[in-house]
Amino acid sequence: MTVRLGFFGSGLIATYHRNMLQLAGADASIVAVHDPDVTRASRFAEGCGATVVEAEDDVFDAVDAVYVCTWTSEHPRLVAAAAARGLAVFCEKPLAVDLPTALSMVEVVERAGVVNQVGLVLRDSPAFLLLKHLIDDPDSGRVMNVVFRDDQYIPVQGMYASTWRGDPSRAGSGTLLEHSIHDLDLLEFLLGPAVSASGRTAEFHGIAGIEDAVVATIAFDSGALVSLISVWHDLLERPSLRRVEVFCERAHFVLEDDVFGPVHWTRPDDAGSLADEALVAELTANGIGARNPDAAFVDAVAAGSAAYPDFAEALRAHLLTDAIYRSAASGGAPVTLPAGRPVVRSS
Repeated sequence: MTVRLGFFGSGLIATYHRNMLQLAGADASIVAVHDPDVTRASRFAEGCGATVVEAEDDVFDAVDAVYVCTWTSEHPRLVAAAAARGLAVFCEKPLAVDLPTALSMVEVVERAGVVNQVGLVLRDSPAFLLLKHLIDDPDSGRVMNVVFRDDQYIPVQGMYASTWRGDPSRAGSGTLLEHSIHDLDLLEFLLGPAVSASGRTAEFHGIAGIEDAVVATIAFDSGALVSLISVWHDLLERPSLRRVEVFCERAHFVLEDDVFGPVHWTRPDDAGSLADEALVAELTANGIGARNPDAAFVDAVAAGSAAYPDFAEALRAHLLTDAIYRSAASGGAPVTLPAGRPVVRSS
């Protein structure tokens, strides 16, 4: 079946998902888009043949699944509306402006029994998949230390032009929640569960409630220790860049681009690097496929099967984010994390 999709929001991230669907040749049709900015919605629609609609209900009535790509504070309401109609939902990260609201959203989609997925797309990055493969190799030994730097110019300007990210009532907070929730998700994806976290935050741009510099220290059940640096600066030549350095007992790995590398390694009597097509070929040779997460969502909707990563999976990153913010509010004191997913409140 051709899955009929509707989009709430038509900005940069919505356009990314539209393009990924088209790149994959997914058996889907984007039939409706709603955005308060009608001009932007029209540009989005021109690229896929969708109809721009003024009423939200006109989107829900026309589709099998929706993409929620609005500012963060709108996510819970739109997800609840989709779930109430039995529609599958793809929600951009972060799910919500705080952990309790994210928990409530998990309740909503699980109670409705709808297919649900979160835009934690870097789990499908070829570079991070290769890094995970190298870390998981027993010959590397245990991970001892990770230095993870994530920097981006503050996205109220430039190609992002996202003024709502400077509004805490819409974004919730700044670089940690809005951007580095990807990083926190990736760290548990790579290393397993975290057990405690501490952090400090700062506001250099003077936007109250929108932190633009974060340093966090995270301890993992495996014994690994991680230092995460997240910063929003004003250097427009650096739109979004990650560098990850991993020290294992018998190996050293460096990831320098978060999609196609290069990924470098140094092991006893062995050093090298892979990027681009050669990196993807190495994944294929090891039976690792870098999937298109948007095509995977469409396939899950068509089959009525579970999507990945779903809302429940995304809660761990929200739990880590909440712990770091709580630590920063108390002067950097460590916060212990519960094992597994947070307990979802019963209705």
